[in-house]
Amino acid sequence: MIRWHLHERYASATETVSGTAVLHRNRMERNRGNACPKRKMEMKPEKLTELEEKTVRQETVYDGHIIKVRLDEAELPDGQHAAREVVVHPGGVGIALEDEEGKFTFVTQWRYGQQMAMLEYPAGKKEPGEDPLTTAKREIVEETGYEGTGFVRLGSLVPTPAYDSEVIELYYAKQGNYVGQHLDADENINLKKLTLDEITELIVSGEVTDAKTVAMTFLIREFRQRGMIE
Repeated sequence: MIRWHLHERYASATETVSGTAVLHRNRMERNRGNACPKRKMEMKPEKLTELEEKTVRQETVYDGHIIKVRLDEAELPDGQHAAREVVVHPGGVGIALEDEEGKFTFVTQWRYGQQMAMLEYPAGKKEPGEDPLTTAKREIVEETGYEGTGFVRLGSLVPTPAYDSEVIELYYAKQGNYVGQHLDADENINLKKLTLDEITELIVSGEVTDAKTVAMTFLIREFRQRGMIE
């Protein structure tokens, strides 16, 4: 039923566009050679379309250790119903830790979903109901061994909004005391220090493609330029 409606709407839209093109071509032919000055057209504000899709039904089809997957039924603004697949994620944090020399600590780890090693700012998953700043303070020690001080919230990142509920909270912090790493049993990472200019060059060259790392590098530059961080 959904496919039939979509086909009918597509055919109707195609006929409308085709008819408009014919009328426009005829008008142009009638006006060809007319030396009258062009009339200034007044731009009218574009009418906004209702966008909200209302959830009708939810079904969890996979319940994993980190994520859940739902198959939802949603009601579209025009009244039609459509299937929506949703990855449910508790959210996480990313932390840009800067030392006294102006270098940031990065982690390189194997990202199984991408089947490659990726260079990133340290990051971690929130526990259910956990405050993101608490997560950030815990994760920076676990991954780098250093405590963070003077945390500044940079903003939020929604990496894949079409089908994933994950939101990553982004933080900047100064490097504090070294207290030792506490990696998970299945976690293997390498640490590397880079300046802001160095990580920017790696992003521009395409060597670094991690979304939070791209976003955080931009935000740190903007915050520093505006005097929001030193």
